[in-house]
Amino acid sequence: MSQWVYAFGGGTADGDRAHRNLLGGKGANLAEMARLGLPVPPGFTLTTAVCAAFYENDRNYPSDLDNQLEAALAALEVKVNKVFGDPANPLLVSVRSGARVSMPGMMDTVLNLGLNDETVEGLAKLSGDRRFALDSYRRFIAMYADVVLGVPHSSFEGILDAFKEEHDYTLDTEIAADEWEEVIVEYKKAVEEALGAPFPTDPRDQLRGAIGAVFGSWMNDRAITYRRMYDIPASWGTAVNVQAMVFGNMGATSATGVAFTRDPSTGERGYYGEFLINAQGEDVVAGIRTPQCLTEAMREKMDDHPPSMETVMPDVFAQLTEVFDKLEQHYRDMQDIEFTVEQGRLWMLQTRNGKRTAKAALKIAVEMVEEKLITEEEAVLRVDPAQLDQLLHPAIDETHTRDVLARGLPASPGAASGKVVFDADEAEARAARGEKVILVRVETSPEDIHGMHAAQAIVTTRGGMTSHAAVVARGMGCPCVSGAGEIRIDHEARTLTTRGQVVRDGDVITVDGATGEVLAGEAPMIKPELTGDFALLMAWADKARRMKVRTNAETLADVRTAMEFGAEGIGLCRTEHMFFDAGRVATVREMILAPDQAGRVKALTRILPMQRNDFAEIFRIMEGRPCTIRLLDPPLHEFLPHTREDVQGVAEATGLPAEDLWRRARDLSESNPMLGHRGCRLGITFPEIYEMQARAIFEAQALVEKEIGLKPITEVMIPLVATAQELEILKARVESVAREVGRETGVEPRYLIGVMIELPRAALRAGDIARHAEFFSFGTNDLTQTTFGLSRDDAGKFLGDYLAAGILEKDPFVSIDRDGVGDLVKIAAERGRKTRDGMKLGICGEHGGDPASIHFCEAVGLDYVSCSPYRVPIARLAAAQAALGVQG
Repeated sequence: MSQWVYAFGGGTADGDRAHRNLLGGKGANLAEMARLGLPVPPGFTLTTAVCAAFYENDRNYPSDLDNQLEAALAALEVKVNKVFGDPANPLLVSVRSGARVSMPGMMDTVLNLGLNDETVEGLAKLSGDRRFALDSYRRFIAMYADVVLGVPHSSFEGILDAFKEEHDYTLDTEIAADEWEEVIVEYKKAVEEALGAPFPTDPRDQLRGAIGAVFGSWMNDRAITYRRMYDIPASWGTAVNVQAMVFGNMGATSATGVAFTRDPSTGERGYYGEFLINAQGEDVVAGIRTPQCLTEAMREKMDDHPPSMETVMPDVFAQLTEVFDKLEQHYRDMQDIEFTVEQGRLWMLQTRNGKRTAKAALKIAVEMVEEKLITEEEAVLRVDPAQLDQLLHPAIDETHTRDVLARGLPASPGAASGKVVFDADEAEARAARGEKVILVRVETSPEDIHGMHAAQAIVTTRGGMTSHAAVVARGMGCPCVSGAGEIRIDHEARTLTTRGQVVRDGDVITVDGATGEVLAGEAPMIKPELTGDFALLMAWADKARRMKVRTNAETLADVRTAMEFGAEGIGLCRTEHMFFDAGRVATVREMILAPDQAGRVKALTRILPMQRNDFAEIFRIMEGRPCTIRLLDPPLHEFLPHTREDVQGVAEATGLPAEDLWRRARDLSESNPMLGHRGCRLGITFPEIYEMQARAIFEAQALVEKEIGLKPITEVMIPLVATAQELEILKARVESVAREVGRETGVEPRYLIGVMIELPRAALRAGDIARHAEFFSFGTNDLTQTTFGLSRDDAGKFLGDYLAAGILEKDPFVSIDRDGVGDLVKIAAERGRKTRDGMKLGICGEHGGDPASIHFCEAVGLDYVSCSPYRVPIARLAAAQAALGVQG
């Protein structure tokens, strides 16, 4: 018989942190904390295997689950000396999700479960506080109705707001016990009106409903969106944790809070967090009340006025710091901790490795090596490569005069400008149209995840540093300011008002998540400096990795940027981009329009010095590092105008006859240019084009070698090769030009000739092609298009449906399709190296900067990856992690 339920609490547990995949992160860590002797409210975990069975069997549970559930409930009653459903001595529980990886706010939670009209009286007598009992009951009704019964939470917010307005109350804590009774009556009426049935009162029915809702929330829209963003497989499922309630809302000696053992924004050592007196956990994370600082140091830094927990609860705070230190030493990582204080007694509700910004991740990793908690290799594995994006983009120029609209909490660092939008759907829609937007909300909820993901930055008027907006934004690397209370939002007018100014929907603002400021207009940005912790971690990564990292670049600015970021060569220089330069496109068009080869050669003679200068400038910057230069790839018609008006403009600018231009453009047009007269086919048809480019490359080599004494290493790449014969012909022509240049300059060119593998046929016939090719570079952008028969420019119209339906796990243009495209890469690598032992292999598609694809490249044994300049540090770190993973 399978064990579906695992107990924890009272100093023992059925599982531990090694059971993360089965118990989920929360369940495994609750079990671990119980084993460590920490004060954990007892409970039990329904495993992720139950979730898998639930979905495999059309949302039906395993037949023997009920018996195990009842046994676990009976054991829990013994541990806490209370009885589930007993009117006089009621056991109340929380029901929470817990996937194997943290998904903050994405799935559902129910607190205070087990309350009804009878058990609430028992709770009131046991606690001696009727107001507390009724407050807990109204919370339970609202939460259960929303999560389990589908009655919107806004229904209950409306009732409560109306009641407070009627009685001139500001805070929930002002409402007395007898007044809560009135609110509860209205809550129950709202449920019955919405459902046509009364609120469920049987605690066991409540428990089954809550467990079903949590398992069901694994497949809600926000959880699906979050999993897609972070590549979390649906098959993992979630666990459900049922735990005896402890109450932070039992008066002035009770509290609830969220804390980090180090600052999750900066990584600085020191306890960091927030708490609320006389509250439950939902009040902190939902931003219902703005919480107080945990420590005096944090309060002073924030210039906050309410006293810290360190001041108002010194004894409990001292216990809490001991727990912090014990957990960080035990897990050897920064911990994110939830706790409750019930009438002066500390209880630990959760610990997990805390989400952090890229800056914090670097600092924590480096300092933990210095503290000898972890090794250099472990530090390299601790930082998510994708997070480095946060460090590689501009911040607000310090010389800019700031027009501050509002200040809030610096919830997630970074800066961004964009148009104001007030709801998540609009944020997503505008972003899809290419607009940069800033999402401004009173507070965010998990339903806003799609809009948060689309936004450049997020602003909320309520909530603290551990609110939903703050936690999710930090995880996404999105700048965020929370708790900007001076902002007033008018949803009907679609405006915000602050400091006497009105900002309308569509107006541009700037968000500085590092300072907590919201600025009017678009602020200028500056390039980041990558030193200190970044440089040290990158040095460790470079020691660990096997693959080289190159860049895809052809402009001098991009080449310089890539070199600053640590690129070890150029993996793709697209020469056609040089042809589009405004100063030379007229000559290129003249070459295309020439009626014969002599005319083309005449035009190419004028293009030659331009190309030679381009390559010489790149070789100077590269200082002897390898440069892979792809000869002309796109079809010629791309260089010609395509409307009568455009043709006339070109004719006037060049002196060429408009009718000749128009006729030639029509002659060169193709039904499917991606598969048409392009790449090496141009080299076969118009050999003078490739010969000019080869001459420009080799003459530039000779020029630079004479100038600086370094011999540039050039890899001449022939694109779109399908047959060995194509390469054989073109290689002979390039070699002939190299010999000519060597004789003319007295400098022997140093070069390799290879191909871009971007057609399935080339991958399958790689053994033949390798007889002539000295290297392969996998152009996985086109290889993905030709393997799937997809145009990446048009696939976006339906790929979302494919991902939602589970036909594809990931967008194949973002992360390499291992089963199809990946198999072709493996075949080509194996067959190429069988023919030519030790053949150099690399990848130059966009996948070269995707961490998951880089892991694939390591497994296949490629020699290098090449990516855009700003992805170079990401690729360096991902390559190191891939190497460490393969070795381990």
